[in-house]
Amino acid sequence: MRLHVVNHPLVSHKLTVLRDENTDSPTFRRLTDELVTLLAYEATREVRVEPMGITTPVAPTTGVYLAQPKPMVVPILRAGLGMLDGMMRLLPTAEVGFLGMVRNEETLEASTYAERLPEDLSGRQCYVLDPMLATGGTLAAAIRFLTDRGADDITAICLLVAPEGVANLEAGLEGLDVPVTVVTAAQDEKLNEKGYIVPGLGDAGDRLYGVAH
Repeated sequence: MRLHVVNHPLVSHKLTVLRDENTDSPTFRRLTDELVTLLAYEATREVRVEPMGITTPVAPTTGVYLAQPKPMVVPILRAGLGMLDGMMRLLPTAEVGFLGMVRNEETLEASTYAERLPEDLSGRQCYVLDPMLATGGTLAAAIRFLTDRGADDITAICLLVAPEGVANLEAGLEGLDVPVTVVTAAQDEKLNEKGYIVPGLGDAGDRLYGVAH
């Protein structure tokens, strides 16, 4: 597994405003959208392309276009939905699937409660959207779900990661013969006793959409 922390002043600026507890939900959503587009730029450096012949107003030339099968973008419900528009702005021809994962608070095991994905993902590059890599269990389960269906290259885009989450994800993917990359705006200090990333930005889902009752 490869971890790529994006070092760019615009990324750092937008993340700083996201972290601020005084940032309201509309601003949080807009900045998440913008930040994901910046992260997606880095995350898609290895997207597969094929040559394509075209004619410009001046002369024929050869360019590239996205290879088939098209990349699959997979937000993890619900907070991952807040990252979808920012990703699709950069990769509008990709296909979108959805994956709902929930963690059992007693066993800490993640399970799937909803999915909308092709049964066969053979040869597909998948981009998983999940704002926080905290304990790592949910993302590991999501990645294994995709590889079980044939995905052969996976990149996860996370706003923030914790060292414990990175370590747990690596352990959870041990033996998996599929390249996995995690692209993030920052690796924070640690997890607290409640499983929140420190200093973090709080609960991304609640800050995107409000607290569900």
